[in-house]
Amino acid sequence: MDLFEAVLAGDDDAVMWALRSGAAAESVDAEGTTALYLAAVENRPGAVRLLLAAGADPERASGPDASDLPLCGAACGGHTEVVRSLLAAGAHPDLRESFGFTAMTWSVRLGHATTTAALLAAGADPSLPGPTGEPLLVLAARRGSLPTVRTLLRYDAPARREALTEARRWLTRDIADELRRQLVRTYGEEIETAVRRVKDEDGVTIVAEARRDGTVWATVDQQTAHAEIATLLEAP
Repeated sequence: MDLFEAVLAGDDDAVMWALRSGAAAESVDAEGTTALYLAAVENRPGAVRLLLAAGADPERASGPDASDLPLCGAACGGHTEVVRSLLAAGAHPDLRESFGFTAMTWSVRLGHATTTAALLAAGADPSLPGPTGEPLLVLAARRGSLPTVRTLLRYDAPARREALTEARRWLTRDIADELRRQLVRTYGEEIETAVRRVKDEDGVTIVAEARRDGTVWATVDQQTAHAEIATLLEAP
C-alpha cells in the first residue's frame, strides 16, 4: 500500500510505514494533489499529524493549478481536529486560496460552528470579508446557522445590521424551493429533485438532492434558524 492508498484507507500504521520506507511527506500524486491535502479533505487527523511531523508544509497549495489549501479543505468539511493540527503546525488562519476563499469563508458559509471557533481562537480575523466582499456575519445569517452566528458575535464580528437584514430576508423565502432552483440552475431542467429535512442538535437542515435513475449524485443544503438569528441580532 503506497502513501496515498494508506491515507484514503485511514490506516495510520500504513501511513507511518510508507513514510519510514522512504515516501516523502511532500508527496504529490499524478493530479498534483499533495498527501497532506488528501488527508485534510478526507478527515484523517492521524495521517495529518504523521505527515506534518515528517515535514509536510501545512501551507503548501495542492491540485493541478496549486490552488487548494489543506486548511481550506479541512474547514470546508468541518474537520475541526484536522484544522487544529494544521494551525498548530503553522498554517495561517487567513491565508487565501483560489478565488479568494479563506478557511473562515468555507467554515462560515457551510455552518461549521466548531471549526469556525477553532479558527477564531487561532487568530482568524472575523472582519475579513469573503471573496465577494460580504461580511462573515452576513454569510452565517444567510446559512441559517445560529451557533455560527453566536460564535462570530463572541469575537465581535462586524455587520450586525446587515446580517439582521439577511436573516429577515430568508424568513420570507421557501428554502426548499430555493435549493431546488439552485440545483436546476446548475445541472439543468432534466434532473429529478427531492428534499429531506434533517434534524440535529443545531436545529433543522434542509437537504435538496439531484437524482438520476434513482441515484443521488449532487446535494445542496441550508440550515433554517433564521428566525432565531433575527431575534438574537435584534437584541441590544
